[in-house]
Amino acid sequence: MLQRTLANTIHVTGVGLHSGERVRLGLYPAVADSGIMFRRTDLHGEQSRIIRLTPDLINDTRLSSTVVTADGIRIGTIEHIMSAFASYGIDNVLVELNAPEIPIMDGSSLPFIYLLQDAGVNDLQAEKRFLRIKQKVTVQEGDKWVEFTPYDGFKVTLTIDFDHPVFNRCNQTFEIDFAHQSYVEEISRARTFGFMQEVELMRSHNLGLGGNLSNAIVIDELDVLNQEGLRYPDEFVRHKILDAIGDLYTLGHPIIGAFTGYKSGHAINNALLRKLLADPQCYEWVTFPNNKSLPQAFHALPQVA
Repeated sequence: MLQRTLANTIHVTGVGLHSGERVRLGLYPAVADSGIMFRRTDLHGEQSRIIRLTPDLINDTRLSSTVVTADGIRIGTIEHIMSAFASYGIDNVLVELNAPEIPIMDGSSLPFIYLLQDAGVNDLQAEKRFLRIKQKVTVQEGDKWVEFTPYDGFKVTLTIDFDHPVFNRCNQTFEIDFAHQSYVEEISRARTFGFMQEVELMRSHNLGLGGNLSNAIVIDELDVLNQEGLRYPDEFVRHKILDAIGDLYTLGHPIIGAFTGYKSGHAINNALLRKLLADPQCYEWVTFPNNKSLPQAFHALPQVA
């Protein structure tokens, strides 16, 4: 299977969920083996350099996954666009933005899916590299835990646990096996969510400044405040899966294995990746030159332009 990039450049404008700043975002084709790259066009000199994404650059996980480099360059809330890249198998792309945060759009990854559909994707003349899980890797923090296990495909199982009337009315566990189910249909429309009582605390920490009912599900003491209601009956846990897929794709390569989590979040997802990469006994890099042994989960990637 070959590496992928975009067929065309595409731009969009939006607002950062936490910064509240207006953002112009550009997605550009990139050559083979260049990876997922970011560049802040509002900065100058050395700070405007291209940053190639790796899991160890995720150094702020307060309510999002944010790149923070050693010299303080920030690219915030990357998990939704990374989730879209994962679903399309994008290996190489340059993401430019003129603000410190990726725009939130409608709170899901669907607007980024539309951007990728409009831009199209192209195969490159280089083999796609997959990371295959060979041994179980687990991270536990209090009552939260996440783990990788060997699996011939890609499967995500996640459980959330909120004691609240809205959550008690819906399933708080969801599993998706990408050999049989569609990311676009089952996951991409799920929006980020938050509680009214947390808004003041978030804003006192300069978070959530761009949030509103058009880009997040907002919940009060009893119910969802969004007039249109939920897009899925269990939209909350599906959004957590959307986030997890984006967090894991900071690796820049598809994972062959199963991810399972209980009350997972950005910090523990990143900790799992770092623990995995720290032990070469737990994984191997593989390619599939003729696609004959490629797991079924990756046959369903959207077709190239």
